[in-house]
Amino acid sequence: MKKRLTKKQMIIFSLGQLGWSLLGGIISAWLVTYFLPTKEDVLVNGATQYLIPGLAIGGFLTIIGLITAASRIFDAVTDPLIASLSDRSKNPKGRRIPFMKFAAIPFSVITVLMFVVDFGAYNSSLGWLNILWVSVMIVLFYLFMTMYCTPYNALISEFGQCQEDRMFISTAISFTYLFGTLIAYTPFVFAPLLRGGVGFAWSYRICFIVLAVIACVAMLIPAFALKETDFIDPKPSRENVFKSLTATFKNKDFRVFSGSDIMYWVGLTMFQTGLPYFVRVSMGFEPGMVMLFMGGMTILAAVFYPFVTGMVKKFGKKKLVIAGFLGLAICYGIAAISSIPGVLPEEGTGGSGLSWVFGIAIMIVSALPMALLGIIPQSIVADVAEAEAKTTGQNREGMFFAARTFAMKFGQSLAMILFTSLAVSMAASGVSADEVYPSKSGMIVVAAVAVAFCVLGAVILLFFNEKKVMRTIAKKEDEAFLKAAEENDKKDRE
Repeated sequence: MKKRLTKKQMIIFSLGQLGWSLLGGIISAWLVTYFLPTKEDVLVNGATQYLIPGLAIGGFLTIIGLITAASRIFDAVTDPLIASLSDRSKNPKGRRIPFMKFAAIPFSVITVLMFVVDFGAYNSSLGWLNILWVSVMIVLFYLFMTMYCTPYNALISEFGQCQEDRMFISTAISFTYLFGTLIAYTPFVFAPLLRGGVGFAWSYRICFIVLAVIACVAMLIPAFALKETDFIDPKPSRENVFKSLTATFKNKDFRVFSGSDIMYWVGLTMFQTGLPYFVRVSMGFEPGMVMLFMGGMTILAAVFYPFVTGMVKKFGKKKLVIAGFLGLAICYGIAAISSIPGVLPEEGTGGSGLSWVFGIAIMIVSALPMALLGIIPQSIVADVAEAEAKTTGQNREGMFFAARTFAMKFGQSLAMILFTSLAVSMAASGVSADEVYPSKSGMIVVAAVAVAFCVLGAVILLFFNEKKVMRTIAKKEDEAFLKAAEENDKKDRE
């Protein structure tokens, strides 16, 4: 048997998640915020509207929404292709880490280039080039994300040789995911300090360059510090990409999980993308407060991390993920109330005492759901992938995690489509595109739709057969995890 990772090596491995979640966080937090600026940013801070801000496509889609939707067509081909290449790789250095080494630098560079677009405002003579630039960059961004994330995530199943290891790795990467996402919000603090000297656009671009360098280093550390073949005996899959993809989705439990997972990524991304708007537009706070609230959520979520493994042993994974969905839905309910016109001050007024009440309530209520949903779903995919390998003899970990990566990107894109459309959907009729901005009424619609997705995710997951998966993969060390799954299954049947 190959060596097990030490706790220190698992922490080193988790740094890769810090890197890619930081880059992903830049896109989740800033792609919409940067290209769909608020009224205050345009009229007071000098933001340029590079893309048409209104519902320019069919009366429902925004340009940025259409761009993110179109990039999913490309992903539908590249995600399973890269997963298959990784699963079938016979590289003597391993099936996963060589891909990670190749992807880290271009992944980081493309993230910055996404925002280095300056052909003038959308209504200038060269404004159409902004659309072309962002379209190409977002396709390349998701391509290199897949090339890093799919092999990286497959290692969760392969490095985690028992449930204790798998839960520790999932906890560690969940923490670095949250921390990476938190760092992605730091431009809310630092960009205003740079703005007087370099202008609105470059104040953010400089921040993104610094963050991309940090992310690149973090992604390369596990790629060079861990020797894959010391811990894994590579057994390349013999199936071609189409056969492997078909076999992966024949797994009923994985289909159920994937449907629920898409709902999770829609809900989470709408939360991450919408937070700046809820804080600024709904609650009336200044931009720097976005970082404060995001930091508070991250710290509070981290407080729950040490308890998640114990909770899984007692309640099982499925029940806790469902609880996470419902907790996230409650957060959106609070955000919807805060967005009712007249309840809280308008944008740019600095907020009020009641604004603080709503902000702190969202921080507190979101903490446990963020911890549960950040840790457990990754380990569920690893469980299903291992169970499939034991049942069929085919090692398709890469394909399973490619499917999850696609679910993540599909959910993120759907969230951005919905958010960008719904946030401006309540604009007064007859106004020009230059006067369309996210509004409080639009944020209510956003929150209501997000609640529906969270509840739907919980309902779908009810059909996941946790007991069957755990019985297939359980080892002696996993007795407590199996017992929890069986007891919960018994209660469900009763």
